[in-house]
Amino acid sequence: MKSFILLSLLSTICMAQTKPITVKYPITKKSNHTDTYFETSIKDPYRWLEDDRSSETEAWVKEQNKVTASYLNTIPFKSQIKERLEKLWNYEKLSAPFTEGSYTYYYKNDGLQNQYVLYRKKEDGSEEIFLDPNAFSEDGTTSLAGLSFTKDGSIAAYLISEGGSDWRKAIVIDTETKKILGDTLVDIKFSGISWKGNEGFYYSSYDKPEGSELSAKTDQHKVYYHKLGTPQNTDVLVYGGIDTEKNRYVGATVTKDNNYLVISAATSTSGNKLFIKDLRTSNAVLTTILDQTDTDSYVLENIGSKLFIVTNLNAPNKKIVTVDASHPTPENWKDFIPETENVLSPSKGGGYFFAEYMVDAISKVFQYDYNGNLIREVKLPGLGSASGFGGKKDDTHFYFSFSNYKTPSSSYKYNVKNGEYSLYWKPEIDFDSDEYESNQVFYTSKDGTKIPMLITHKKGLVLDGTNPTILYGYGGFNVSLTPSFSITNAVWMEQGGIYAVPNLRGGGEYGKKWHDAGTKMQKQNVFDDFIAAAEYLIKNKYTSSNYLAIRGGSNGGLLVGATMTQRPDLMKVALPAVGVLDMLRYHTFTAGAGWAYDYGTSEESKEMFTYLKGYSPLHNVKDGVSYPATLVTTGDHDDRVVPAHSFKFAAELQAKQTGDNPTLIRIETNAGHGAGTPVSKTITQYADIFGFTLFNMGYSKLPNSFIK
Repeated sequence: MKSFILLSLLSTICMAQTKPITVKYPITKKSNHTDTYFETSIKDPYRWLEDDRSSETEAWVKEQNKVTASYLNTIPFKSQIKERLEKLWNYEKLSAPFTEGSYTYYYKNDGLQNQYVLYRKKEDGSEEIFLDPNAFSEDGTTSLAGLSFTKDGSIAAYLISEGGSDWRKAIVIDTETKKILGDTLVDIKFSGISWKGNEGFYYSSYDKPEGSELSAKTDQHKVYYHKLGTPQNTDVLVYGGIDTEKNRYVGATVTKDNNYLVISAATSTSGNKLFIKDLRTSNAVLTTILDQTDTDSYVLENIGSKLFIVTNLNAPNKKIVTVDASHPTPENWKDFIPETENVLSPSKGGGYFFAEYMVDAISKVFQYDYNGNLIREVKLPGLGSASGFGGKKDDTHFYFSFSNYKTPSSSYKYNVKNGEYSLYWKPEIDFDSDEYESNQVFYTSKDGTKIPMLITHKKGLVLDGTNPTILYGYGGFNVSLTPSFSITNAVWMEQGGIYAVPNLRGGGEYGKKWHDAGTKMQKQNVFDDFIAAAEYLIKNKYTSSNYLAIRGGSNGGLLVGATMTQRPDLMKVALPAVGVLDMLRYHTFTAGAGWAYDYGTSEESKEMFTYLKGYSPLHNVKDGVSYPATLVTTGDHDDRVVPAHSFKFAAELQAKQTGDNPTLIRIETNAGHGAGTPVSKTITQYADIFGFTLFNMGYSKLPNSFIK
């Protein structure tokens, strides 16, 4: 490694037996609240913590944060980890550019800015700031959460998120003058913006709930049309709001030629109905493409009335079909790009389709013309994840990004005609990727299923069972974990740490069958896959239970919670982030009822209730068990997975933990589920997480030479 690269942390950390820090937890009162499910009584002594508006909950949060901060600030080397995070993070980051109207736009961060800034320039023109989210709020907690231009690029609407909330505001501006047009729209949620010419746009939202805006149930999504220059209260309801049907996720998209409106309606996070409307005909009605929610489908492109639809109907790994908009139902579909053994994620640009496939979670990209002819395979820069293959139909080139777990994301300029590409931008970062390796292994889960896992670490690693390891997982909602670079993971690996990511069932890496194998009454498969990953790492001497940490967020927080309560002996540290931890009540908060495809609910049947109770982390914390050192993390403004999940779980752990391992909760203030979190908060959080992890693995200090 070059001389200016810092020495590995863990190779020089003093390994002394750390003395446990005595923690005096705040007293969390218990109530006598009980719920009955199918004649079974379930105690819920911390139900009062679900009230995010109460002064009692607020006081509890402050006391917990005080105790946690006191513990974390005792860790002697935490500040050095934070300093290294800041140093490594401080490099210029640049997105792939895109063209709107006569301007080329791109996002840039000069290093430690809390939010990326959107710049633009004309050809041969000077660079100027178009939108700077860092100016939206003093503390950087208001972020840019969406942006949509009219076809000619003359008008833009952008969404902002305040404090990490999923609720959005929409602001419309003239792109030339940057002047605001009309009123700010409010109460938009789980929505993009799709323009109809320059006249107005479609968006989606729920009625504001009664009670807490952060935690009350929202399960009637609606599509509205907003005409520029008119007040929001006159916006036209286009779809949704039918009491007999729960359309929890509804979205509207106008085709690029402005001829059709396409509406997708779903009751859950998987499966959707699909409709189309001809915008050229006055008083046209919605025509049904699909009237069931058993499959996922969307319109990718159209040429006149010819629709190109991506679907997993009778194709679990997805395919593209064509059909005429006048008769769009499935019996008229014709295969355009047929299903293969790998999962398809298509895009379009430059008059071509780009079929990206996941081959054991690694990207492969193929280019097709509009007649369905294969033009070429795009030879990527290496093994990893490619993104951004797409643009406008008349583009002669566009940009794509490539990265993996050890390689920071770089951008490439792609010529759509000859398939050649050149490096457009590569980051200048104080991290030498050549000193690291990332290897894929396949291990066997409890039921014999083969599971892939990528293990990344420094070259020359000695497999002696003493390497500090983070095992990260998700396993749900058809989400695929593909290789990508992370500054925080780079710092972990600089320290001599291993970062391992298995592709668990419940994800989308192998299509709908793989997803379904980790849902509802099959959810235990996900936990078994994760446990088997840990056992593989231990058996093969990558690490041992004393040096293993498990981490995951959201559904991955559930994964960590279930794994640590089922196998507390398996790991030294557990790091559940913004987790779904109360499986009997998750569906009663915000849009949680929409997760029932993956989880089922405690109300639908006695069998489902019993199954959920059997693994629900909150309901499986037992007296007299020594659980791993646990740092629960959440945000006080998380209105997706409400923080009450984490509050109640932490309270249960603190009440029942046996032994010296700490069970702490870190509650970020003015923060949500994660998106839009300021860089400053992220750095501080990871310094706490890594410090907590290493300290509880037995590391006592770092040498003075670590920071130059």
